[in-house]
Amino acid sequence: MSNPVHLDVLDGVLVVTLDRPKANAIDVSTSHALYDAFRHLQDDPSLRVAVLTGAGDRFFSAGWDLKAAAEGEAVDADHGPGGFGGLTEFFGRTKPVVAAVNGLALGGGLELALAADLIVVADHAEFALPEVRVGLVADSGGLLRLPRRLPDVVSREMLLTGRRMTAEAAGRWGLANRVVAGKELMDTALALAREVCAGAPLAVAAVLEVLEATASLDAQQGFRRLRSGDLPSYEQMLRSEDAVEGPRAFAEKRAPRWRAR
Repeated sequence: MSNPVHLDVLDGVLVVTLDRPKANAIDVSTSHALYDAFRHLQDDPSLRVAVLTGAGDRFFSAGWDLKAAAEGEAVDADHGPGGFGGLTEFFGRTKPVVAAVNGLALGGGLELALAADLIVVADHAEFALPEVRVGLVADSGGLLRLPRRLPDVVSREMLLTGRRMTAEAAGRWGLANRVVAGKELMDTALALAREVCAGAPLAVAAVLEVLEATASLDAQQGFRRLRSGDLPSYEQMLRSEDAVEGPRAFAEKRAPRWRAR
């Protein structure tokens, strides 16, 4: 079988394409390959952000490969250090991922999109967590992340019935950052990624760190954590050369020169 994960680099943006015809479903080996891609993003200082998409225009990903399951792959198989799809349990990332949802995002496919930091959606795409219909639950992040992104009545219905959500509804409810025509999907996702790249690398890392560290806290608790001194990316950002360069560049009316230090 050909490589199920393709990588391309465009101006500091790592484009990760899941390519497993016909439905871009994910088995264990594909999950490990996706983790390798996101680990590469994390470790390569020349890379700032990733755009994750699926090959073709019908499926972003149908989630867990049920054919692999039928052939004996366990429901609780080890999908690698990043969890299912290499991303759903990749905590502590300091570089953002943009999901460019080019088609159906079902089950683990939706969970993979939910694990991204930003979501751009083709207008023909649909989302669903149909696990209950095959005797399972969405335990690769769907049960945890979807209720934080959608109103309770909407997320409960999706989780309990497996019903689909259209791209238009995803935009209306705030699940998607952008909903665009299919032919505009990658250009829009790349443009959004480049906007992220315009920010200081240490500041972007600090944003991700603080969001993750304070996700379950109220504002008062969040401020305590923020001032605790135990958030390394935030502390590094405060003391960085880039924190001096940004205001200086603004005052001098020029583009900042980020050094990530």
